[in-house]
Amino acid sequence: MYDKNIDYKNIFTMQNFIIYLIIINIVGFLIMFIDKRKAEKGKWRIPEKTLFIITALGGGIGTIAGMYTFRHKTQKPEFTIGLPFITALEIIGAIYYIFIN
Repeated sequence: MYDKNIDYKNIFTMQNFIIYLIIINIVGFLIMFIDKRKAEKGKWRIPEKTLFIITALGGGIGTIAGMYTFRHKTQKPEFTIGLPFITALEIIGAIYYIFIN
C-alpha cells in the first residue's frame, strides 16, 4: 500500500525548513492579532504558554512583530524580554549549527 522506507533527506531539506519558518512566523503574527482582539472584546484568551511555545518553535520574529504591531503584551517584561531572548538563542543556535558544526 505504501512504502515504509521513507527517504528523510527529501523531507528535511533547506527549502522545506524555510517554508516551515515562514508558516510558523505567520502563525505567530496571527496568534498575537487574535489574542489582542479577544482581549479587547473580553473573550476567552489564548494562553500565554501557547504564545511562548509558538516562539520556541521558530515563530519568534512573527510573535515579536505581532506584539509591537498590535501593541499587545508590550507592558509585560516576560514578553518584551522573553520573546526576543528565545529568538536570539534560536538564531545563535542556527548560526552555530551552520558555521561551527
